[in-house]
Amino acid sequence: MERSELRERAAELPAGPGVYQFLDSDDVVYVGKAVDVRDRVRSYADPRSERIRQMVERADSIDVAVTDTETQALLLEANLIKRHQPRYNVRLKDDKSYPLVQLTDHPIPRIEVTRDPDPGATVFGPFTDKSRVDTVVKALREVYGLRGCSDHKYANRDRPCLDYEMGLCTAPCTGEISPDAYREDVESVVRFFTGETGVLADPLRRAMETASESEQFERAANLRDRLDAIESFHGAGEEAVSTRSDERAVDVLGVAVEGDGAAVARLHSERGQLVDRSRHYLDAPEGGERSAAVLTAFLTQYYAERDFPDAILCSERPDDADVVAWLNAEGVDVRVPGAGRESKLVELALKNARSGPNRGDGLASLADELGLPSAARIEGFDVSHAGGTAVVGSDVCFVDGSAEKTDYRRKRLVDGNDDYARMRELVRWRAERAIEGRDDRPDPDLLLIDGGEGQLGAARDALAATGWDVPVVALAKERELVVTPTGVRDWDSDDPALHVLQRVRDEAHRFAVQYHQTLRDDVRTVLDDVPGVGEKTRTALLRRFGSVENVRNASTADLTDVPGIGEQTARTIRKRL
Repeated sequence: MERSELRERAAELPAGPGVYQFLDSDDVVYVGKAVDVRDRVRSYADPRSERIRQMVERADSIDVAVTDTETQALLLEANLIKRHQPRYNVRLKDDKSYPLVQLTDHPIPRIEVTRDPDPGATVFGPFTDKSRVDTVVKALREVYGLRGCSDHKYANRDRPCLDYEMGLCTAPCTGEISPDAYREDVESVVRFFTGETGVLADPLRRAMETASESEQFERAANLRDRLDAIESFHGAGEEAVSTRSDERAVDVLGVAVEGDGAAVARLHSERGQLVDRSRHYLDAPEGGERSAAVLTAFLTQYYAERDFPDAILCSERPDDADVVAWLNAEGVDVRVPGAGRESKLVELALKNARSGPNRGDGLASLADELGLPSAARIEGFDVSHAGGTAVVGSDVCFVDGSAEKTDYRRKRLVDGNDDYARMRELVRWRAERAIEGRDDRPDPDLLLIDGGEGQLGAARDALAATGWDVPVVALAKERELVVTPTGVRDWDSDDPALHVLQRVRDEAHRFAVQYHQTLRDDVRTVLDDVPGVGEKTRTALLRRFGSVENVRNASTADLTDVPGIGEQTARTIRKRL
């Protein structure tokens, strides 16, 4: 990215706290946080080091997520770095994460500070100051008596433990408190973490005043310090993303409509941690409650092909009750928060929706050019080999313009120097798995073939033979022509729709070549272990027989037909392979 371009892009960014990402063809190369995103990004026009200069030159775009506080930016930055492992960030080598507070999924929940929540737990956090969290949890236990022992110790007690004697636990293990009364105390703790500071501050303040009146000044001072920590807990930038015991994954949606375009910002929380966000663009309908209609359209299109979260928090109610009923039937709780922490998360999603351009990723343009309802999910295919040996195929996936690497697939194909036949084999393999329900990925909106008319024809033959009805086009490298079933299109080099196809095509090619090289390395190792077989002999064998497997199955007479191989070498090959 040129310095002038960087300055222009920075001028469009929001002034306020947030996280910024430098991208290279949708790969994240650097993640940073800032109190003022606009000023920080602008400073990269004058790099402070050679490493930063290289990063800026490599990047071709910048993406931004705004936050309410600097602490939110810090936590989101840390999670994005862990998820994307950007090349130019200093990355932690361990798996340390920020502390959380959990109430375990147990009839008598225990409370504890953890970095690895239990399945089904109600989780609050993440938090940046562990000492403050420890202070708060200890105060909660003193006031409400929640247990901190393991389930094993809880289940095998016949008398209260030392925590009961110290006033840290009400000993539900031995019936010193009823399960119903204990659950009421748990609800009070939940209320504290969702923003009701007084649930804990008021009892502590009364205890402090009592201690002072009784001239227990040391205890009063201790309670005062604890009260200060508690009252500053929710105002110190600590953002607790609370989830119910059955809500491990939560999506937060905010909608912004401007002119004939609309944006939906999605924040994603797992186990109470805000781990990801994305922005999606749609056409805005005319008339009526436009943002509610956009939200309805997004819900149906986005979640029809993805795993459902446990809950979806919306900035407003979708305008189609059937859509809400569908999500509810799938076990998704759709709600519009009115106040508290959830409401703040929705406000943050709205801020992100309003911070970006209406359109910007070329997907809408691509769909319009090809006459498709959507181009949100694209799978790219390529074949790689060396003279017909070690033939492999790649199947990469892009969702909303970004590489979805968990959905990448690769396949070892039949050896042979016929690109059309191998592409037909690759696409047929994908189509048959889809038709038979053996592929856990949703059907794509578009298949992209690396090649020209011949490769496209082979792919269409495979689709016709299997009955898999998916649109398909090809992108020829030499002149970057888009080959469709109805003709060849020569799009402008700066067309954003073409850029989308190029990114998918280039990634399919890279992934195929990487796999092919891995196989060739394996082949080279196997044959190089045979005494008397050098590089020229190995090449002659592979050209003659096509693969190591065919060499292994060849007779001594067949092997001696290869120039440079005598009977002794042929017998050695058969013995070793």
